[in-house]
Amino acid sequence: MSKPTLQPKIFACTNSKVLGERIAKAFGEDLGNVITSTYSDGEFQPSYEESIRGTRIFVIASTNPGPENLMELLLMLDAAKRASARHITAVIPYFGWARQDRKDKPRVPIAAKLVAKMLETAGATRIITMDLHADQIQGFFERPVDHLFASTIFLPYLRSLNLDNLTIASPDMGGSKRAYAYSKALESDVVICYKQRAKANVISHMELIGDVTGKNVVLVDDMVDTAGTLTKAADLMIERGAKSVRAICTHPILSGSAYQRLEDSKLEELIVTDSIPTTQKSAKIRVLSCADLFADVMHKVHQNESISSKFIM
Repeated sequence: MSKPTLQPKIFACTNSKVLGERIAKAFGEDLGNVITSTYSDGEFQPSYEESIRGTRIFVIASTNPGPENLMELLLMLDAAKRASARHITAVIPYFGWARQDRKDKPRVPIAAKLVAKMLETAGATRIITMDLHADQIQGFFERPVDHLFASTIFLPYLRSLNLDNLTIASPDMGGSKRAYAYSKALESDVVICYKQRAKANVISHMELIGDVTGKNVVLVDDMVDTAGTLTKAADLMIERGAKSVRAICTHPILSGSAYQRLEDSKLEELIVTDSIPTTQKSAKIRVLSCADLFADVMHKVHQNESISSKFIM
């Protein structure tokens, strides 16, 4: 009887195929073969076209809405479990539905908790993700979670710009902890924007806490969706005397009129990762790949090595 092998295999869902190929190349393996069949009504079925019995597999998939991205990952995990994979790691560069991490009014779901339970039920034995919208989402899982920080990607780039009078800014009060961490690493000042929302994705009022006169400002956030907050903050800072304004956002959701808002804004540059594929080209968007970061962590997970060196902050 042959011994079961633990040689890792890497697979990717449809939405993350390009990133999956980059991660697999950096890891030193070919991306595994998965075929997805689609019925005429839209129902789909992924199929592993190679044996995964007794192996450690990594399934790469960002779960940004629509729901088909999450559903495809769940089906991939379930198929792996039923195919007797020994370890099933869900590599989720962008953990979607994370903004619903609590009940902020009566009679609403806690979607992030629900998604966590679904992933575990489907078969995930470990989660690797990056820049969760709220750190406490890790506590929704009963399985190990490796929560990576894109600061390992962004900080070297920011240092390479050699900006004088650098100031880190948070576009809202909720991101102040992240902004302070960046300012500490870069030994810079920090300012905070205070915003009030009329409803989701609509800002009614914004104020600036701190002085940006003559400063090169870098806004820091975990995601950019409609780009309303970022562009409004950038325009406000230029009005208050900032020399330049850039933004770093890990996850480029960029929905609705986001691309047009970026083009019309005072932002010089939006720096993002490839956790989610961008849908349009823009001279203002610079994409830094997170493939090396995930490949390195996946290697260390497979070898049961520490990944603490990846937690810059």
